[in-house]
Amino acid sequence: MLEMQNVNKSFGAVQALKDLSLRVPKGAVYGLVGPNGAGKSTAIRHITGIYRPDSGSVTIGGAPVYENPEAKGRLGYIPDEVFYFPMATLGDMAAFYQGMYPKFDRELYTKLTEVFQLPEGKPIRRMSKGMQKQAAFQLVLAARPEVLILDEPVDGLDPIMRRQIMSLVLGEVAQREMTVLISSHNLRELEDLCDHVGIMDHGRMLLERSLADMQGNTHKLQIVGDVPEGLEILHRSQSGRLQTLILRGQAWEISMAAAAAKPAYYDLLPLSLEEIFIYELGGVSDAVKNILL
Repeated sequence: MLEMQNVNKSFGAVQALKDLSLRVPKGAVYGLVGPNGAGKSTAIRHITGIYRPDSGSVTIGGAPVYENPEAKGRLGYIPDEVFYFPMATLGDMAAFYQGMYPKFDRELYTKLTEVFQLPEGKPIRRMSKGMQKQAAFQLVLAARPEVLILDEPVDGLDPIMRRQIMSLVLGEVAQREMTVLISSHNLRELEDLCDHVGIMDHGRMLLERSLADMQGNTHKLQIVGDVPEGLEILHRSQSGRLQTLILRGQAWEISMAAAAAKPAYYDLLPLSLEEIFIYELGGVSDAVKNILL
């Protein structure tokens, strides 16, 4: 549904994207993660048609996005810092969205007014940051986008409203097969939402898989005894006799190898998305990694 193929982008001497490719299937909820400066925001600005790639392609349903009003009409976008016209009210912005988006659903907009309970005639710039973010969701969801792009979507929202908004988004995914790409530093929250994940680093796609495959291919082995041979070890630490290994591989392969080593004790544990992110990047100190063990 949404695809970037070998996209390169430079700003002067700085190459922000390097042969970046990603693919978000129709109806998927895709988490785009990476450290600060990885190129996530630059990638999103290509997906939304703000930037033109130096080379490569960015398409929605096979159609290029840049300077293509039809493709952009299928896409909704909520950035980290939400922008509104000066002194525009929620009602003003609803009229603007209705003119821009051919599928804008006025009935749904009214229903969402009851959910968010925002003042229709108050200038949005005078609302709190959390209320401005709620207004963005009310407008974008009423536009009925086929693809929704969210950059730090719940920043500034209280926990109850975060849950309510994500429930609305996932409801659209379930009912209409809306495709969602979320960029966020809150990996624990992404783990509950996403079925596909892409990890970026230095402008490249480091790893892209379904979350189930990613979690099924990286494990934590705690063992007392000899370390099994033939395993791909991402990280190793030791506390007394207990060794903790972060391993890439299938659970059954690791279990068979561990059992064959005849240790005094071993236990195989799953990893969270946050732990996978840290160990795949390998860019933090052992002291920080050991906190997660």
